[in-house]
Amino acid sequence: MSAPQLLAGPDPSRGSERRAEHVARLGPLPKGGHALIELLVRTGLTGRGGAGFPVGLKWRAVAAASHGSAVVIANGAEGEPHSRKDRLLMTSRPHLILDGAMLAAASVNAKQVVLYIGEEHHAAMRSMSGALTERTEHERRMVRIVAAPPRYVAGDSSATVHLVDAGIATPTTTPPSPRDRGVGGAATLVQNVETLAHVAVIARTGIATDTVLITVAGGVRAPGVFEVNVGTPLGGAVQLAGGASEPVRAVLVGGYFGQWVEPAEAWSLPLDPHALRARGLSLGCGVIGLVPASHCAVCEVAGIMRYLASESSAQCGPCFFGLRALADACTRIAERGTDPGDLQRLQRWSAEVQGRGACKHPDGVVMFLQSAMKTFGDDFAHHPAHIRRSA
Repeated sequence: MSAPQLLAGPDPSRGSERRAEHVARLGPLPKGGHALIELLVRTGLTGRGGAGFPVGLKWRAVAAASHGSAVVIANGAEGEPHSRKDRLLMTSRPHLILDGAMLAAASVNAKQVVLYIGEEHHAAMRSMSGALTERTEHERRMVRIVAAPPRYVAGDSSATVHLVDAGIATPTTTPPSPRDRGVGGAATLVQNVETLAHVAVIARTGIATDTVLITVAGGVRAPGVFEVNVGTPLGGAVQLAGGASEPVRAVLVGGYFGQWVEPAEAWSLPLDPHALRARGLSLGCGVIGLVPASHCAVCEVAGIMRYLASESSAQCGPCFFGLRALADACTRIAERGTDPGDLQRLQRWSAEVQGRGACKHPDGVVMFLQSAMKTFGDDFAHHPAHIRRSA
């Protein structure tokens, strides 16, 4: 494996890297602008928040719509329950993120930068706040910090805009998109904090970064965050986490909006957004979750479904009622055993919910459930009654 790029320098467990140490290690902040946008287009950097959209194309669109008054949101909400990469980065490398945010602001003609940080990520909040005091007066005037509620949907780009504007983190798919009309009606660039850190490195080197931050969770000996080369086999990332703690039933790739994969297929999967997409998978938020064979797969799925249903923003029937109905059906199977009627309901209701929500949350939940029913088809079809387990 090559040397780390985002987590290079002092041990991240030491806490926040100070501004002087950061500049001494990496050099001064380069200039942003049109040339940087075109560099990002050429290097092919994709977003690390989940959607994986090409960063250069996104910046180009915001710059074109900005009319000199855009807004940049550095998204550190990290509402995915098992993800830890963004808060580790905010805690240990705050100036790398701030560099990326300032480069973004200069490139899309933004006058305002919002640091959007999960309100329960206390160490990250302290680190980013402290780092901001070390920046120039001009930068401090540009930046404000907004605390994101501990909700799964709060990290959606439209939800970040609504919270900054109206104090409520409600996502939506209703046009216009934030990059056309976001905070205060201005074109708004919402970018994950890891993505901004990559930008800060690319701007200095002029070449593509070739690493990605991965959170390995679940049935491993040493769960945690690891910076790996793009293309590293998934099994290699699991070995960095000490290897599986016991035989593995399945691997969830990409977090709760990801998909389940059998171990025989999972170990060789390349941790590369483009390669995974070609296989119908997604790196998503970078979470790799292992479910041990000793755990009941149906009960695990039911617990996650209950959580995701509870995270509905209650804006529409498919999300508020549909996801609860799906979670209830999963829970009945987990607790009472397989029921053909509930299996049919899961299939029918999934099709009815998909594509009908006011935001993308229902679609993500349905994708997760359909993947589970495919991977654990026999478990769902022949499941005995179990005592209810927590999510």
